[in-house]
Amino acid sequence: MTAKDEQISAGFVAVLGAPNAGKSTLVNRAVGAKVSIVSPKVQTTRTRVLGIAIEASAQILFVDTPGIFEPRRRLDRAMVASAWGGAQDADLILLIVDSVRGTIDSNTRRILKGLEKRKADRPGSPAPILVLNKVDDTEKAHLLALTQEFGEMDLFSDTFMISALTGDGVPDLLSFCAARMTPGPWLFPEDQISDMPARMLAAEVTREKLYLQLQQELPYAATVETETWTEQKDESIRIEQVIYVERDSQKAIVLGKRGARIKELGSASRKDLEYMFETRVHLFLFVKVRDKWYDDPERYRPWGLDFNA
Repeated sequence: MTAKDEQISAGFVAVLGAPNAGKSTLVNRAVGAKVSIVSPKVQTTRTRVLGIAIEASAQILFVDTPGIFEPRRRLDRAMVASAWGGAQDADLILLIVDSVRGTIDSNTRRILKGLEKRKADRPGSPAPILVLNKVDDTEKAHLLALTQEFGEMDLFSDTFMISALTGDGVPDLLSFCAARMTPGPWLFPEDQISDMPARMLAAEVTREKLYLQLQQELPYAATVETETWTEQKDESIRIEQVIYVERDSQKAIVLGKRGARIKELGSASRKDLEYMFETRVHLFLFVKVRDKWYDDPERYRPWGLDFNA
């Protein structure tokens, strides 16, 4: 590293937003690699994910959080609590908004109330940044109406219009964040892109493929756990994972006719894992039924979620 110590900076940027606003897509774009899974299914992200980006001499630690929504069950409450927890000590907060809607939805309004409370409780803290996402797919009239609606609020210090999917506007946002990081040493090695353990990241990749293949057929209550991770003598990795569902009928859906679907799922996941870990991966998937797994405290611990939230 050639930058002088006094030029180096680091800090945390919390990424908040309603489900499917594009938070994970933005974090992956900023990092330049997949550190958070993405799917059209709402509430895909279940726990705080740290994505580490380097911009000029700044190390930006993006905290990708679960979407904030009206919780209806224990897992929902734990995810929402995790999202707000990720914002507690951040140097900056980005509110990501899906601009395609052209109006502020109920989940975003819930976040706005939380940000207003945070402003009142912590006077002098940096104002949040408004990020209107998916502008490449938004009608100009919708974008104008949304900009005016947010403009009437005395809450945000700056507004950015981006497309996390294409990258439009993201460089300006990164430069803005980098300029506001705290002077001091970097908090992670230069080549590290996330703090998520490899075993969990591998399970998340398989869960992403599961959601992408079975968007409507499989309920939200499915999860993936890495049971074994073995580094072989030839430097390949043997990974065994279990997909937990709630009922036998769901198990049949995941397996597919004569196991065809789970083979396809394993192939898609293995391809991503080999790219991520830069080695050959032997992936073995199993499907088990565990009724109401989301009421088991042991399932929450690996994600860092509070079972009692």
